[in-house]
Amino acid sequence: MASQVRNPKEISVGRTNLVAEPGKQEVVVTRLFDVPRERLFKAMTDPSLVPQWWGPEYLNTVVDKMEVEPGGTWHFIQQDQDGNKYAFHGVYHQVASPERLVYTFEYEGVPGHVALETCTFEDLGGKTLLTDQLVFQSVEDRDGMLHSGMEDGQDATWSRLDALLAKL
Repeated sequence: MASQVRNPKEISVGRTNLVAEPGKQEVVVTRLFDVPRERLFKAMTDPSLVPQWWGPEYLNTVVDKMEVEPGGTWHFIQQDQDGNKYAFHGVYHQVASPERLVYTFEYEGVPGHVALETCTFEDLGGKTLLTDQLVFQSVEDRDGMLHSGMEDGQDATWSRLDALLAKL
C-alpha cells in the first residue's frame, strides 16, 4: 500500500495514493487531477458521465438511479461479458458543490456491509486534490474490501475518470 502523503504538493498528477492503517476502520484515497474542481465534481455527479468512468473497463456500468441531493439515493449496476451483474447502492448525506460529497456505499453482493464515503475536492489553482475517505463498520469490513482488490480497482477507476476529464 502507498504511504501517506501529507503535503498535497508532493502528490503527482494521475497517481492514486491509498492509505489503510492497521487496526483502523478507514481507508483514505487521494489523487491529484489536472482539472478545476468544478469539472471533477460534475463528472462525479452527472449520471450521463458516470458510466464512462465508474468501475473497471471490462464491466458495463448502468446508472439505474442517481439523485444527487441530501437524502437522494443512487444505484449502479455493472455487467460483465458473461452476463453476471454486480450492483451497488447508497444514500447521499451531503452535497456541497464543488467542495464535498458524503454518501453511503454498499455492494449488494455482500449486503449489510455499508461504508460512509466522504469526497473532498481541494482547489489547487486549476488542479484538484480529491480525497476519498471511506469509513467502514468494522476493521474486518475494511480489510475485506482491501483484499477484494480495492486498491487496483480504485486506481483503474480514477485513471478512467482522468481520461474522460481530458476529453471534456
